[in-house]
Amino acid sequence: MYRTTLLFSVLATSGAVPPLVHVKSSQSVFRSDAVRVPVELGVMSRCPDALLCEPIFDAVLQKVGEKVDLELIYVAKYPPELIQPTRTLAVTCLHGPGECAGNVQQLCAAKYSTQWWDFVRCQNARGRYQVGLPEVALECAETVGIDWEGSGVGECAGLDGSGKGEEGVALLRESTLRGKALEIEKSCTVLINHRKVCIHDGTWKECEGGHGVDDFVRQINSEYERLNGEFGGPY
Repeated sequence: MYRTTLLFSVLATSGAVPPLVHVKSSQSVFRSDAVRVPVELGVMSRCPDALLCEPIFDAVLQKVGEKVDLELIYVAKYPPELIQPTRTLAVTCLHGPGECAGNVQQLCAAKYSTQWWDFVRCQNARGRYQVGLPEVALECAETVGIDWEGSGVGECAGLDGSGKGEEGVALLRESTLRGKALEIEKSCTVLINHRKVCIHDGTWKECEGGHGVDDFVRQINSEYERLNGEFGGPY
């Protein structure tokens, strides 16, 4: 498993992706030596719920991004009986092979580039049925400043942008199994410090602490304070 710390860049583009300013924390004090809060989103790259949920976290990260380690975990089917070392892909995605390709592309971007979240946002901005297309992956990489061939992203996902690179497929299998271990079944499932706090599956469900931007910010701040001994209280 890998953990990626978010670094955001301002995109000087023609408008394909809305600009994202550098993240500044507006609530409580951020310490450079502090423990960051793991935030995991269980998603499917072509799922309408994911495309609704992920933009909400743009706003959340604007407020508490310095306190967060964000990870996308992909919901897919990976039956143990299909696990064979010689198989190219033993994962089935609900929204088809294009979604599996999108998952792989995003996982590879997350592993090898600090611009990975901007890459995901760029794909989302093209529309759900464009996610996973090789040409869109290559265009979004160029848009957000990822060197597809030189960074490792392309080698991981497929230099042709196909999302069928051997390493990327292995990452998808690993992510799918991790989602199963965390009992993530729906896209989009929000976990804060590995605890489910909210689900969007057609509508918001099981969101005891709320589902708005400020609700997620409050819960992250509370967990940050608890992890770092700063008088953290309940959500």
